[in-house]
Amino acid sequence: MTQAIASLINREVAGADTLTAYRQPLLGFARADDERFEYLRREVEAAHVLPVDLLPGARAVLSFFLPFERWIVEANAAYPETVAREWAVAYVETNALIGRITAGLIAMLAERGIRAAAEPATHNFDPESLVSRWSHKSVAVIAGLGAFGLHHMVITDAGCAGRFGSVVIDAALPELEPSPLESKVRCLYFHDGSCRVCVARCPVGALDSALDGDSHIDKRRCYRRLLAVAEEYRSLGLVDVCGKCAVGPCAFGPAV
Repeated sequence: MTQAIASLINREVAGADTLTAYRQPLLGFARADDERFEYLRREVEAAHVLPVDLLPGARAVLSFFLPFERWIVEANAAYPETVAREWAVAYVETNALIGRITAGLIAMLAERGIRAAAEPATHNFDPESLVSRWSHKSVAVIAGLGAFGLHHMVITDAGCAGRFGSVVIDAALPELEPSPLESKVRCLYFHDGSCRVCVARCPVGALDSALDGDSHIDKRRCYRRLLAVAEEYRSLGLVDVCGKCAVGPCAFGPAV
């Protein structure tokens, strides 16, 4: 079944009628009873739902990453403050593509008698706390796709420049082994303190506190920036995106 899931994702990406281009998608899996889902709710965010909240009887979770092609990343890296139109378009098109992928997976699995559920790629967060009820990035880490960097992006084998999606299913995957509880360090700052590019590139200083020993991003400062960009690109839809922290040394792969 894992091969069928991977094949559908690859077909959807290869056949996508988008201006945005992608590198090879990544796919990971986790058991629905992985203790880190409970940890997310207990220690990180009480509002974060569990797989069984999204789908009663959930037994596994799949996570996928759609990495952007190099030219999209380079376009956004070329400007210190202005978000490149290529990046803005990639955000909108990829969110829509993730929606098509998850809908396709749910339909394919239903044909096999398997129930599945998914959350939208974005805009599933509380507007006051700015916390997602289902963090696709945290799910990706639990599924073994990567590890968080100083910039609060997940650094995968294909880097951090791209978008995540995930689906919860009620079927066990016999071949699924629990992913390691401790993710390998992929961020140069966490490795030896030698890189702060993401902090320097943030136009509003939302990551400054991370260098003071505070692991939290200033979400409100970051979100105000995203809303300003959304206003600039309102003709494209809701483009609350920036990505300046995601176009550094770890954009295309781990820097460690």
